[in-house]
Amino acid sequence: MNKKAYPTRFAGGALLLFGIFVLLPSVLGLGLAFTDWNAYSNDINWVGLDNFATVLDPNGDYVSAIQHTILFTIATTILKTGIALGLAILLTDGVKRLAYLFRALIYLPAVLPILVVGIVFKSILDPQSGLLNSTLQLIGLGGLAQQWLTDVGLTFWTVVGVDTWRGVGYIMVILIAGLLAIPREYYEAASIDGAGRLQTFRYITVPLLMPVLAVTTVLNVLYGLRVFDMVFVLTNGQYGTSTVYTMVFDSFTRGLYGVATALSTLFFGVMVLLGFVVIRVMQRGEGN
Repeated sequence: MNKKAYPTRFAGGALLLFGIFVLLPSVLGLGLAFTDWNAYSNDINWVGLDNFATVLDPNGDYVSAIQHTILFTIATTILKTGIALGLAILLTDGVKRLAYLFRALIYLPAVLPILVVGIVFKSILDPQSGLLNSTLQLIGLGGLAQQWLTDVGLTFWTVVGVDTWRGVGYIMVILIAGLLAIPREYYEAASIDGAGRLQTFRYITVPLLMPVLAVTTVLNVLYGLRVFDMVFVLTNGQYGTSTVYTMVFDSFTRGLYGVATALSTLFFGVMVLLGFVVIRVMQRGEGN
């Protein structure tokens, strides 16, 4: 057997399955995005860009969902990265005793199913019998009790907070690995030269951690753009928390398959483009 051809033959089965169950449905979905495919007719007609016009209608619900998704992505990316970086530095250079225990506890929410996290927090944040409001009233801070999951002005940020709590540990673990990979000699040399903590962080930690930050940023952005589970469990996409994929789900349940496919196709392209842009920007920052 030709040794050079062996890896290709070995991967052939996996590539065939990937093509049948991933690539082929993707191509068919792209084509159906330009049709009036729906649950109310057996006929499928070409409608061109009509579905995309519906999705991008400034007065429609879809644009609002796109705006929510973009804001959710920006907010969770900044919060997760900032908090995770602070915790990673604290648990590598600050806290020494029980550092591994703290890392495990902070990482634990990341391994919990989103459905479980959503149900638990939905119970905690219940305005009538939830643990949070009950505790606030018990300690005399009842004025701070809120309609956490039904107040249009607050619910979106409640979902952002819950999602950040769940995901920050995962990002922290990646950043800890990046911090531990930085040679200690750089910090020792900086200390001898009289550099302070802020200067060391700015000129050593951040530049050398940039490749890892690029990875975590891409992961956060792609997750934020396709968020569905957390929002659906907590609010069902209501009270100002609709996202692209809650609207895709809603459109499918209403039988508007062509519109739903157009929306998901559009955002797939956005995710690919943004992922590429983020990587290039972070790599350029690394080079500087």
